[in-house]
Amino acid sequence: MILSILRKKMFILLYTAVLVLTSCSTKRDIVYFQNAKDFETIVDTETFKAKLKVGDIVSVYVSTMDPTVTKPYNLMIETGSSGQLIDYLIDVDGNIDYPILGKVKLVGLTTEEAKELFKKKFSEGQLLKDPVVIIRVLNFRITVAGEVRSPGVYPVSGERVSILEALGMAGDLTIKGRRDNILVVRDFNGTKTYTRVDLTNKEVFNSPVYYLTQNDYVYVEPNNSSISNASGDSRVGTIISITSFILTTTLIFVTRN
Repeated sequence: MILSILRKKMFILLYTAVLVLTSCSTKRDIVYFQNAKDFETIVDTETFKAKLKVGDIVSVYVSTMDPTVTKPYNLMIETGSSGQLIDYLIDVDGNIDYPILGKVKLVGLTTEEAKELFKKKFSEGQLLKDPVVIIRVLNFRITVAGEVRSPGVYPVSGERVSILEALGMAGDLTIKGRRDNILVVRDFNGTKTYTRVDLTNKEVFNSPVYYLTQNDYVYVEPNNSSISNASGDSRVGTIISITSFILTTTLIFVTRN
């Protein structure tokens, strides 16, 4: 009877030890915005606007009351029965080569600033009267990698996207993803910046990388539990073996005495 009770207690002890060793994640590790209070209001004073970079591909469309005068500026590529507006690549010097105007420096400007620049050039050269200029970035995309459900490259249709939206595109973090140390790698004309973001803290909304820019790279690193599981199956097996050996030895010692 005493032997049976000892065995049960040792089994419970072994089970508890293994459970503690293999369970590392806690609520504090995975919940977002933990310090946000109920009914708390955060006023968004962010005025972020993405700026054009070297390597961006843009479309520029110009229109006036007389479409014939804007035709030389809206060059088209013939595609069967219709045409497609040509694109412009911002070169290493930050320029595009635009019809009639020649080199136009766009790097570092927002799309709104670029529109005003074109209007100014058309006005100064008395080329067009009251033109409407539409500029779009065609290769705005971000990359999300690491511990997310669907890592990949995602195109952005608008002019800005938040890090939360980007992670949503990638299916959100897996349970193995570390929430408090997400890395955003940003490149601006050859200069790279590395910024860490903590999603468990509401201050993420004030981060300089809360809004992403073209070709930003977002990396979610694995948490300690994931790293342990990746290399820990054999380690856990070893721990179980050692624990079993100790318990068995103890049991033998007890029964003999």
